[in-house]
Amino acid sequence: MYVVIMGCGRVGASLARALVRIGHEVAVIDRNPDAFRRLGDDFPGERVTGVGFDRDVLRRAGIERAGAFAAVSSGDNSNIISARVAREMFGVERVVARIYDAKRAAVYERLGIPTIATVPWTTDRFLHNLLGDAGTTTWRDPTGTVAVAQLILHEDWYGRTVRDLESATGARVAFIIRFGQGILPDAKTVVQADDTVYVAATSGSAGEAVALAAKPPASKD
Repeated sequence: MYVVIMGCGRVGASLARALVRIGHEVAVIDRNPDAFRRLGDDFPGERVTGVGFDRDVLRRAGIERAGAFAAVSSGDNSNIISARVAREMFGVERVVARIYDAKRAAVYERLGIPTIATVPWTTDRFLHNLLGDAGTTTWRDPTGTVAVAQLILHEDWYGRTVRDLESATGARVAFIIRFGQGILPDAKTVVQADDTVYVAATSGSAGEAVALAAKPPASKD
């Protein structure tokens, strides 16, 4: 999928890097060119300097071919205006806006634009809303720091070890349901067909782990 992100602060940069790691194309818009340093020198996506609700800037970022748009700047007004432009003028199917004011967020939700508050699991929530990940977070600790999520595994993971899965996703396999029984695996446990796998991950990386597990593992050398 091609995704356009408005805003290259901590959340925007984190979201952009996560999307690239799981195989998506990304363009990032920010009015401050210095903000792109958060992406790192090896970021392969587009960097577009400008105002995120300007139609010409959006076109330069490739909005006309985008399957998703995320507005994550520091301003509520800029985020919602750009989200509405992406949805209503360019017909982007999946649009999410970061809104700080809870009362305003409720209004925009009724307009059909999902909003995300400034919470520790913002990146996970954006990935879920933008990509429609099948896996879901089933538990989160009270501080919002750690999440447990179910993985929907690509079939090529069957026969691979827990160590392989953890290395690829960056998450820790917490437990597996096998034949109706819960087991606590170790690194050498082999993933089997019909296993239900749950992982623990820090907030911000759980959504990425879910997306990576849905892809086939890298080939063994």
